[in-house]
Amino acid sequence: DGKQPPAESGDGKQPPAESGDGKQPPAESGDGKQPPAESGDRSPNRSDGLIPDPKGQYFRQWRDHIKSADDIWEEIIAAAQLPGVTSAPKLQPIETRLVMLQTGMRAPMGIKVRGPDLATIEAVGLELERELKNIDGVKDAAVFADRIVGKPYLLLEVKRDVIARYGLSVADVQQQIMATVGGMKMTTTVEGRERYDVRLRYPRELRDDPEAIKNILVPTLSGQIRLGELIDIKYEQGPQSIKSEDGFLVGYVLFDRLDGFSEVEVVKNAKAYLDGLQEQGTLDIPAGVSYRFAGNYEQQVRANERLALVVPIALGLIFLILYFQFRSITTALMVFSGVFVAFSGGFLLLGGYADPDFMNFNFFGENLRDLFQMRTINLSVAVWVGFLALFGIATDDGVLVATFLRDSFKRNTPDTVAEIRAAVIEGGLRRVRPAMMTTATTILALLPVLTATGRGADIMLPMAIPSFGGMALQVVTMFTVPVLWCMREEIKLKIGKR
Repeated sequence: DGKQPPAESGDGKQPPAESGDGKQPPAESGDGKQPPAESGDRSPNRSDGLIPDPKGQYFRQWRDHIKSADDIWEEIIAAAQLPGVTSAPKLQPIETRLVMLQTGMRAPMGIKVRGPDLATIEAVGLELERELKNIDGVKDAAVFADRIVGKPYLLLEVKRDVIARYGLSVADVQQQIMATVGGMKMTTTVEGRERYDVRLRYPRELRDDPEAIKNILVPTLSGQIRLGELIDIKYEQGPQSIKSEDGFLVGYVLFDRLDGFSEVEVVKNAKAYLDGLQEQGTLDIPAGVSYRFAGNYEQQVRANERLALVVPIALGLIFLILYFQFRSITTALMVFSGVFVAFSGGFLLLGGYADPDFMNFNFFGENLRDLFQMRTINLSVAVWVGFLALFGIATDDGVLVATFLRDSFKRNTPDTVAEIRAAVIEGGLRRVRPAMMTTATTILALLPVLTATGRGADIMLPMAIPSFGGMALQVVTMFTVPVLWCMREEIKLKIGKR
């Protein structure tokens, strides 16, 4: 048929022949057994130790206690514990880059120690490292101070009295060392648009140990002389890296927080603890050395300062809009009470998320806490943005009820308390359906956000929780606004009779 027979392999064995349909048969495993064929439904094969997935997905190969990425990280920490080595914070590659751009450190939180010299900075950093492990909320395994000094250096110390006898200067000796050991630019080669420096130095075998360096010849006025006669070679500890900020030498003490603690809370605890040690004299900070906390918490602090200004302005604007709508301060206050009801509802749901018993039951085989990703939610910027969005829609039901009651009382003027109450009840009942529809549309629209797990869900979830809880509770305004309206009208009627 014109086809070539299969070539032999290197060990003289023929490769497996193709089957009739043109497909290669399954290869044998190392123990000579055929691997199980993959079936369409991925049915479990108990002999290979794989764990079938109940939803028909690919086999799970995790241990039974591995439930999340945090469990994997704990396994890594437990398996990689080495004497004198601390664990790094759990950061993903992109997250690490963002953290380093924001803070200049490889951790979400840290202390920047500034001082006059690297040895002093390292000593203060090590002392802070020991104390940080005693602070509530700090993860002990992630506390690490930079080991700045400790890298071995080969020091070539010039003998000034010796080189003076040969008529040499320090610059002459240093230039010779640079040219032979370090390399010196001699010229530049041009390759089209590319430019390359041509550097010249001794081959490696003539400069790879101290004795070889001593045999380097240095030209003088009276001839050549060995470099070993002009210098003393010593080993000395020096800095592993030199970092500076704002013109000061700086060292870092990195740490991370435990679950259940916010970054701002941990930093406040650390500041209070270290300040107390300084007042007691237990922590001694040398003169000329200072430290400050740095990290992502700084953004939270700045955001809190802005929110302290934005939230009152937003509330004031909402009240002004209500006043311009009803032209009555008392009516605007009645409707505005829905903001405080919704505010409490948002915090109640945040508290429920932190309570492990809240909605901890299965519904159609799905645990609701897992479905809605219920966990402790700290008061972050995203949460306050959710509250700001809640404030804007929390008065919808109150506006519906108050508008109908205002128009109703304009058409009919009750003369007795019974007529006032009857009119309020009638108006309130007729606004129940529109108010419930307004609330239901908002709550139903937030359900996909509360159950989302994709990219951006970690930001959208804290924003949606206050709005969901607030709108669920602000249904109470269907009762509070009519009750307050009735109280005002009854007071007016009593004052009018007097």
